[in-house]
Amino acid sequence: MEPKLKIQIEQTVREILEQSDMDSTTEYQIRKMASKKLDLNLDVSEYKAFVRHVVNTFLEEQRAKEEEGDKSKEKEFDDDGDLIVCRLSDKRRVTIQNFRGTALVSIREFYKKDGKELPSSKETQIWMIAALLST
Repeated sequence: MEPKLKIQIEQTVREILEQSDMDSTTEYQIRKMASKKLDLNLDVSEYKAFVRHVVNTFLEEQRAKEEEGDKSKEKEFDDDGDLIVCRLSDKRRVTIQNFRGTALVSIREFYKKDGKELPSSKETQIWMIAALLST
């Protein structure tokens, strides 16, 4: 395959991939759209294999970008080293903590004292969990 044609096919396929819904578009559909745009039959085995390669490379790049984005989300920990899963409000948050080798999910209210966030009493924590379970 000529290098110039190879570049044209790759650019066209990538352009189509960027505009396509990757959950519902098939390689066959991509190849047909590219064939129409280039006025070239991409069902020939040499072209077909190259289009498959371009599609796979594109998908791998997208997956790597997603993984990179997931890694960039830094985890938040409180002063005790417990992982803060989410903040339900300014005062309420869900954490995962280690208690005697067991991972526990904790929902607690916090208050500020001297610039530090301190947890409310255990009774408040138990009441909130019970209220959430009953809904």
